[in-house]
Parts: sequence; C-alpha cells; structure tokens
Amino acid sequence: MKQKEIASLMPSPRIAVVIPSYRVRTHIMSVLDRIGPEVRAIYVVDDACPENTGNFVEANASDSRVRVIYNSANKGVGGATMAGMVCAAADGADVIVKIDGDGQMDPALIPSFAGVILSGEADYTKGNRFFEPEGVAAMPIGRLVGNAGLSFLAKISTGYWHTFDPTNGFFAIHASLVGLLPLEKISKRYFFESDLLFRLNILTARVVDVPMHSHYADETSNMRPLREVPRFAAAHLRNFGKRIFYNYFIRSFSVASLELLLGVFLASFGFIYGVVHWGMETPATAGTVMIAALPIIIGTQFLLAFLNYDIQSVPRSTLHPRLKTSALPRRALRHRDSKEDLRGRAQL
Repeated sequence: MKQKEIASLMPSPRIAVVIPSYRVRTHIMSVLDRIGPEVRAIYVVDDACPENTGNFVEANASDSRVRVIYNSANKGVGGATMAGMVCAAADGADVIVKIDGDGQMDPALIPSFAGVILSGEADYTKGNRFFEPEGVAAMPIGRLVGNAGLSFLAKISTGYWHTFDPTNGFFAIHASLVGLLPLEKISKRYFFESDLLFRLNILTARVVDVPMHSHYADETSNMRPLREVPRFAAAHLRNFGKRIFYNYFIRSFSVASLELLLGVFLASFGFIYGVVHWGMETPATAGTVMIAALPIIIGTQFLLAFLNYDIQSVPRSTLHPRLKTSALPRRALRHRDSKEDLRGRAQL
C-alpha cells in the first residue's frame, strides 16, 4: 500500500480550541468566524461574564463545533481555560489550543501551534510576540517594557531559558499532559501562563515558541499592572524555590546541587564576614579583606557554574509520545466535574 493511501486511512488529528470569555461580547463572534476547518471542536467558557457572553454565543453561533461552558462563579482566565482544557481532553482531543476572545490573536495561526505538537517536536507551544521586529514595533510601549521584565523573571522561575513572552495567552498543549498537571494548584488569574510553564518544567515537557503578531485595537484589558506586578514577583520567587528544591534535591542530586550549596554558603559567608568586620578594623588588614573577598569570588564562580548547568538542562525531548491519551487520571476528571456547570460537551 502506498504511503498516501496509508495516510488517508489514518484518523485526522483532533484539534480543540478553548476560548475563555469575560467581557468579550463585542469581539467573540468575529473570533469564532475566523477559526478554520482544521479544528474539530470549540469550547467557549463563559466565566460568569456580566455581559452573558455564553448566552450570546448560543443564540448567534451557527457553527456546530461550538460548545458553551458556564462557570458558576468567576474563576479568572486560568480557571476558565482549565475548565475548557479538561472538558476537551475528556472528549478525546489530541491537541488543545487556547486563544482569547478579544480578537488580539489570529486564529489562522492555530495550525502552526498545533502542527509543531502533532509532528512530535513539542509538548507545548506558545506565542512569542518578540520574535520579529514588526511585532515588537506594533506593541504598546507599556506592554513592551512590562513583558520584557516579566520574561526574564519567568526564565528564572520556570527553567525555560530559551523561551520569551511568558504571559502570552496564545498556546497549545498536547491533551495527554492535562491529566498530569495539578490543575487545582495552578494559578487561576493572570499568573496562569507563567505558573503553567513552571508546572510543565516539573513534568519535563518540551516547550517551543511560535512567532506571532498581536492585534491591538479597541479591546480593553482587565489587568491592573500596579496591583499584579508585586504578585507576579512574589509568585516567580516562590516557583523558583520550588523548582530548584524539587529538581536538584528531591528528584536528583548532582554536581550542580553541590555547586549551588557551596556557592550560596561561600558567598553568604564572605559577605557577612566582610560586613561584620567593616567597622572593626580601620583600615582593614589584608588578611581580613582576603577572608571576605575570596569566599565571595569562589562562591560566585560556583553559582555561575550552577546557572550554566540549569540553562543547559532545558527539557529537549517530547513527553507526550510516551503517554496514553485515551483516559484522563481521576484527578483531572474530578476537577472537571467539581463546581463548573459544563454544558454542551462535544464528541470529537
């Protein structure tokens, strides 16, 4: 049998799209109209929207692929997305793509995001608006500066040093990973995408950036930067500590673990010794200076060696080919049926 004939007998990949919806009634229909035929099911998650976006979609959408999920209370963008992800995975999706309902993301890119996963090159793909100069030029200066800073913090906390634009909400994930994620622990609000990356690193999932442009028009953001930035910083610090402790002291103990311990100890000792003796000797003797400076220098070298090891430890092999997609673990199914009113489930 020829290769083309064999390919024609194979089932087509089941791609599902999840659209969390909160105050996007003005744009949601245009987003739905632009989703191509490669998508088998579309889940619009009404996150207790005051504009009744779910009812509006049910009344106006003629596309049979569209299903509306209603959250009984507002769960945030993360909570709404995860409700749709769990439902899509349970319905048999192979790849789940998440886009926003405000029109900033081009649905024509869905095949690109899903294709990298279906080809076995990644477990998770995410948009990168900084990949091309044209995309950066179109971004408002406030978002540009904020995303650049958050990207650096995310590299440290998630361990995906090769990725950028961590808060980008356009992403795709292989459905088999949904059941492995501790959905009840992942942030439900604006930190959702960064927290999801941290959890994927713990699973050793491979992440790949996909170049994209965003379209900024009359849509409004519900995010309050001054309120969220301190929360982001604290959450990144917490995730960094968790990742280092788990990857280097629980899951494994290697030379890098020793470099980290020695680096922190020596650098801290040298700094504290130098501060304590700063005012005790005027001027400080050569011995005092050496006792303070030498541990700092050596400790810094150990820390740089550890950092280099961590950068080189980015997951490079895909996880999903080793997983079964036919069934979700009970944890994910319990999350699906917990409090959300999941109406209109699709059979993919």
